[in-house]
Amino acid sequence: KRELDLLLSSGEQVSTSLLSIKLRELGVNARAYTGQQLGICTDSSHTEARIKEINKELLLSKLEKCDVLIAAGFQGIDQLGEITTLGRGGSDTSAVALAACVGSNVCEIYTDVDGIYTADPNTVKSAVIRKEVSYKEATLLAYSGAQVIHPRAVELAADYDIQINIRNTFKPGNAGTKIVKEENM
Repeated sequence: KRELDLLLSSGEQVSTSLLSIKLRELGVNARAYTGQQLGICTDSSHTEARIKEINKELLLSKLEKCDVLIAAGFQGIDQLGEITTLGRGGSDTSAVALAACVGSNVCEIYTDVDGIYTADPNTVKSAVIRKEVSYKEATLLAYSGAQVIHPRAVELAADYDIQINIRNTFKPGNAGTKIVKEENM
């Protein structure tokens, strides 16, 4: 599993580097960083690690050096200096954890779906998109197999009262679904 983490983490590093290079070509001061470079500390559970803490001072110092910080999600480093990955949905969890670290109250997650539906739209033709769902509903849906967002990301958002906006990367004009506290429903 250790070697698998090394392999899997490289894909995120390639993607973030390429995005940073392209943004810099367009005149944007962007920088890509690995989980280790951002101080994302995890436990030692290779392929399904959990974030223990993020070095806020290190993260903020990186933010001062650029206009756009691109984080390689899904990965961190354990207390022995080993690269770990967070498992399926780890990029969602990384995004929410980084939002919590910098004190944001909103985390935007762009994916390949329009948002959270009342049922699987591939199976149930009458399914409609939900404009808002509660943390509890989103967590239950995720644990029941809905693969829109990872339950750990929603649980972390609930702990820090962070609204998650699920939006389609390819349809940026669509509102998507907001995951919010129950009181806002």
